[in-house]
Amino acid sequence: MRQVARRIGVEPAYLSKVEREEVSPPSEGKIRRLALELREDPDVLLSMAGKVSSDLLEIIRRRPQTFGLLLRSLGEASDRTLRGMLRGLVRKR
Repeated sequence: MRQVARRIGVEPAYLSKVEREEVSPPSEGKIRRLALELREDPDVLLSMAGKVSSDLLEIIRRRPQTFGLLLRSLGEASDRTLRGMLRGLVRKR
């Protein structure tokens, strides 16, 4: 943990406290560096920290009603359904 903490620019004690939910999670940038270090998806770690990637927030801000409706509609869809929809969207590009 000490090596990872130093590589992402935080104190090991802070990272330990984040793990135990004793302090607020680090910034998006530090979470992204942590994801890279751990070979994890940054969006997953951001979500675990109660955050949303700034690029996604910008997309939502441009069309809040459309994306609000879309996300609420997709909220109950199964992973299988969502993956099928994504495959269709990627092919259409």
